[in-house]
Amino acid sequence: MREFIITEAKSEEAVLVGLITKNQNEEQAREYLDELDFLSSTAGVRAVRRFTQRLDQPHSVTFVGKGKLEEIRLFVEENEIGIVIFDDELSPKQLRNIEQALKVKILDRTSLILDIFASRATTAYAKTQVELAQYRYMLPRLTRLWTHLERQRGGVGMRGPGETQLETDRRIIQDRIAHLKAELKVIDRQMSMQRKNRGKLVRVALVGYTNVGKSTLMNVLSKSEVFAENKLFATLDTTVRKVIVHNLPFLLSDTVGFIRKLPTELIESFKSTLDEVREADLLLHVVDIAHPNFEEHIEVVSSTLREINAGIDQPTILVFNKIDAFTFEERDADDLGERTRRNISREELQQTWMAKLGEQGCCFISARTGEGIEELKQLLYDRAREIHVQRFPYNDFLFQDYTLAEGDEA
Repeated sequence: MREFIITEAKSEEAVLVGLITKNQNEEQAREYLDELDFLSSTAGVRAVRRFTQRLDQPHSVTFVGKGKLEEIRLFVEENEIGIVIFDDELSPKQLRNIEQALKVKILDRTSLILDIFASRATTAYAKTQVELAQYRYMLPRLTRLWTHLERQRGGVGMRGPGETQLETDRRIIQDRIAHLKAELKVIDRQMSMQRKNRGKLVRVALVGYTNVGKSTLMNVLSKSEVFAENKLFATLDTTVRKVIVHNLPFLLSDTVGFIRKLPTELIESFKSTLDEVREADLLLHVVDIAHPNFEEHIEVVSSTLREINAGIDQPTILVFNKIDAFTFEERDADDLGERTRRNISREELQQTWMAKLGEQGCCFISARTGEGIEELKQLLYDRAREIHVQRFPYNDFLFQDYTLAEGDEA
């Protein structure tokens, strides 16, 4: 099968290609390419040049115009670039035509994200989900893929009379997809049984855009060592920990982060992993407040949750993380002087419009420094207690007038 993990290209250089369209202005295009650059770095590829073009919509044949494609070809040829990465999913026809024109490896945003997922998957469950997503992506693109798949099938009489190589490859992949789906059903049943065996403890799920600090916050709240790294999709597998805040135990889960233009194949394959989110009693929506476009990130996460039928009726606490990196732009009264940036305190943040966004409350924290964590724990305790008391009304006396004394352990 085709190798998705970029092993031979770890030190390769790449150019990035994006469009400015009626639905994506210049500022958005620049930010999307910044994110694509981060994705490339996560995959081990260094982006050395960016190409953008203003079009009403992507060219149906070559994504960019012929003149821009020729400009890219000349740069790639002169600088011996090995990879060209496009910031949107390319159709099979676009992919084929671009490869013929540039004569180098072509990746789109989808294949790059699939590549990263493949390299990050560690458990059998995650690997199966990623492989299924890869095959779904590959199936309509078989005309440019393998010519050796029949070797995986083997045996006399496996190819029908007059069957073409493309038909053989398609049949092999469809068989593999069916096999992977069957594997996932078995694992899904096992994981569903595990969730049922946890009893009726309140379930809290961390959700958010990728690289907003969910795993770091998980470590702070659960006092555990979940893998956390300043790279996209550091966490793929769902992690569940039992947490006790004050005297209230609950389950806290951390799973894969979301990203704009998340491949449909991945959403479909990871729906079962996201059962932890769907079945949660309370969501902690973590936001990187230091990111200039955090509002769009909030919408991306909300729309993705709706796509997997989550977050609709579930109470949600909005957690603005990384306040230690957040700066506020100050201007002179006449708006003519030099603009400066300064850090803004948590007390000041609580007076802003952002504090009114959380439907079940809002917190401003720094998971890295610990600032605001005690307030988050108290808010988490209050919301989880409401759910617990509804579930176990006879235990309400355990929580009467409970307050955490200064210096006590949470």
